[in-house]
Amino acid sequence: MKRHVVLILAPSREAISGVTTHLNSLLGSRLASRFDLVHFQVGSEGRQEGVLGRLARVALSPLALAAAIARQGAGLVHINTSLNAKAYWRDISYVLAAKLCGARVLYQVHGGAWDEFERKGGVFAALMRRMLRWPDVVVVLSREQLGAVRAAAPEQSVELVPNGIDCGPYLRYNRAAPEPDAPLRLIYIGRLVAGKGLLETLEGLRIARSRGLPARLVIAGNGPEEPRLRQYARDAALTREVSFVGAAYGEHKAQLLAQADALALASYTEGLPYSLLEAMAAGVVPIVTPVGAIPDVVSDGQHGLLVAPRDAEAIAQAIGQLAADRALLARMSAACRQHIGAAYSIERVARDFSQLYWGLCAARTPKAAT
Repeated sequence: MKRHVVLILAPSREAISGVTTHLNSLLGSRLASRFDLVHFQVGSEGRQEGVLGRLARVALSPLALAAAIARQGAGLVHINTSLNAKAYWRDISYVLAAKLCGARVLYQVHGGAWDEFERKGGVFAALMRRMLRWPDVVVVLSREQLGAVRAAAPEQSVELVPNGIDCGPYLRYNRAAPEPDAPLRLIYIGRLVAGKGLLETLEGLRIARSRGLPARLVIAGNGPEEPRLRQYARDAALTREVSFVGAAYGEHKAQLLAQADALALASYTEGLPYSLLEAMAAGVVPIVTPVGAIPDVVSDGQHGLLVAPRDAEAIAQAIGQLAADRALLARMSAACRQHIGAAYSIERVARDFSQLYWGLCAARTPKAAT
C-alpha cells in the first residue's frame, strides 16, 4: 500500500532553531515509518545567496512549493510558523499555494504572541482572524495559545500538541548528589539573542554573588548578543564565574547538562523551548519565566522556579533558594526527569501527529480557504 506523502516546511536541517529541532525529531521518529516525510526548506539559513537572490526566492517560493506538491504527490502540507510578521505573511502564502493545489494543510504555530497581533485592531486583526480559518487544522504548543486561537477563530479545528524529545541521551549520566558547599552550577543553552533574558540572568548572578551565594554560569551558544554579554560580565566582575563555551550539540550538550544543577532561561516570550525539555530530562532544575508553554511544563516549586520576565532580583532570589536548599534541588531534579519522560517524549509526539495526519489524509476533500 502506497504511503501518504507529507511535505514538512521548516528551515535548513543544520540551522540553530527550535523549529529545526522539531523537524529533525519528526524525521527521526516512528512517524517516518508510517508516512513519507519530505522536507521543503524555507528561510535563508544554509543558503548562499545575495539580496537579489533572496528576494527572488521569497517571491517564487510559493510556486516552488506548488511544484514540490505536484512532483512528490503530496496530499498534506505541514507548515511550521511563528507569530511574527515576517514568518506569518510568508507562511500564509504557502497556505494559499497548498490549498490551490488541493492539498490539506496542518498549520503549526511554534512561538509568538497572538495578543500582539490582536492589539493592532481594525481591519488588520480581522484579516488575521480570517486567515486562521484557511488551514485544515491549526496546531499549537501551549494551553495559552489554544485558548487564544480558539477565541480568534471559533469555527477552526485547533489541536494542542506539545513538543517532545528523545530522552535517551540525557539519561546516560548519573547525577551525583549536589555538594552543600559547592557553587550552584547554572547553565544557559541556546542562541545568544535579545529576548532571552541573558542580561537579567547575568545581573541576577551578580546580585546573588554580592550576597555571598556561590554560583557559576555556563553559557552554551552563539549569536549577535555575545559581545554585549561578554562586556557585561567583565563590567560586573564575573569573568571567573561566567564561561562562554560556544554552541553545544549532541553528546557535548548532554555532558554539559550532566554537569549542571539549574537551567537559567529568563525569556520574554517563548513557544515550548527544546532546551527546557532537554535540561529537565537531564535532571537540571529550571529557573524560567512563565511565558508561552513553559507554565504547562513547569509547576512552580515542584519542577523548578518561575520568575517574572525582566526581573534580575527574582533570578537572584531563585539562585539563592536553590543554592541554600540542596535537598529541594535534588527533589526537583528527580521530578523533572520523571515528568519529561512521562509526558514529553518524541514517541508521544509521533503518536499525536500520526493521528492528525491520518485524519487529514482520510478526509475526502480539503477545507476551502474562504
